[in-house]
Order: sequence, then C-alpha cells, then structure tokens
Amino acid sequence: MNPMDAMQARHSVRQYQNRPLEAGVISAMQAEIAACNRESGLHIQLVTNEPDAFSGFMARYGKFHGVTNYLAMIGRKGADLEETCGYYGERLVLKAQELGLNTCWVAMTYRKVKTAFTVNPGEKLCIVIALGYGENQGIPHKSKSAGEVSAADGTPPDWFQAGVEAALLAPTAMNQQKFTFSLSGNRVSAKAGAGFYTKIDLGIAKYHFELGAGTGHFAWA
Repeated sequence: MNPMDAMQARHSVRQYQNRPLEAGVISAMQAEIAACNRESGLHIQLVTNEPDAFSGFMARYGKFHGVTNYLAMIGRKGADLEETCGYYGERLVLKAQELGLNTCWVAMTYRKVKTAFTVNPGEKLCIVIALGYGENQGIPHKSKSAGEVSAADGTPPDWFQAGVEAALLAPTAMNQQKFTFSLSGNRVSAKAGAGFYTKIDLGIAKYHFELGAGTGHFAWA
C-alpha cells in the first residue's frame, strides 16, 4: 500500500482489538516520527500500552474502546503549531494505515496522562491520534463537492482537481471540511474557515492535496 492507497482506505476507527503493536510496526512508526520531527521541529511521541488516556467518561462518550496506543502531537507554541501538527500528523496517519493499523484524530475525548509523554518548556500538546488494530475499518464520511471548497482562474488543470479531490478525503473535526483551495497561475492558496480545530484540519487537507496534485505542479502561495 502506498500513501495514495492509504488515503483511500483510511477511515476513522474508535474501537480497537486488545492486541499490542508488533515490534516491526513500532520500529517503522518511530522511524517516520523521527523523520517528521527533523523536518518540522515538532516533538511528536508514540505512546504504547497506555490505557488511562482513553479510560474515562469522555472517552466512553466519544465511543472509544480499547485504545492503548496513540500519537502525542507536541510542538513549540506558535501561530503555525496547529497547521503543522495537522500536516505531519496526517503523514503519520497514512503511514500507520500502510502498516496495517487504524487511526482516529482525537481533540477532546481523552485524558492527559502527563507521565506518558514529555512536554518541554515552551511546548504544547496540540492533539492526539489513537492508533492500533481496529475492530473494524471505519466508514467513509460524507463529503462536500469540489466546487464547494475550491476556486480557479479559468478551467482548472487536472492536477489541481486531483489535489482537491484528495483533500476532500481528509478527516476534519466534526466532518466540517472548512477549507478552501484557490488556484492562480501555478500558485495555490489554502485557507481555513472559522470553527473548532480548522487550522489542524487545514494542515491535514494540505498534506492530502500535495499527494493528489503532486508537488512538482505548483507552489503554495
């Protein structure tokens, strides 16, 4: 499975098997996390065999079950933190899918277990991503049309349309899909709408757009 296949196959999963992550899977995820941290300056950490974060009322309210592994998306406080966490978090989500895991972005319905990860001075835990072997593969979300989230000067090229379609596969908070992609020449601008966690959603959608469009076709405005 390549990233494009993973993007098509990935759906949010909230119920997980009582099965520890395989050693090879952990090793592959740690390698990808290290690469993401080097590129982004983030402090992403993989937490394994930790049941407390998803054992409380909020997790049950969110219909989570069996979550003992998750990614802690941590980085230095700043205006770009949420978007950066979305972009690199989705890169890790698709890597997990390639490795046979299931995932779910989780903004609120978990408990912060401070001993499970390290937040250095000046850093912030932005969001977590549950992962493991799902009891199911999830279901596709309802989607807006490409015309509702994009605009272009004239007839858009195929690569732009492919990027927008890929972005529409991106998970967003409460399935808001509050992002827009605009094309002028070969420059693409991406903007987040108003709402909860839309900057994280924009980062996720931008990563999808790049996979669909191919980075050789355009530059971000």
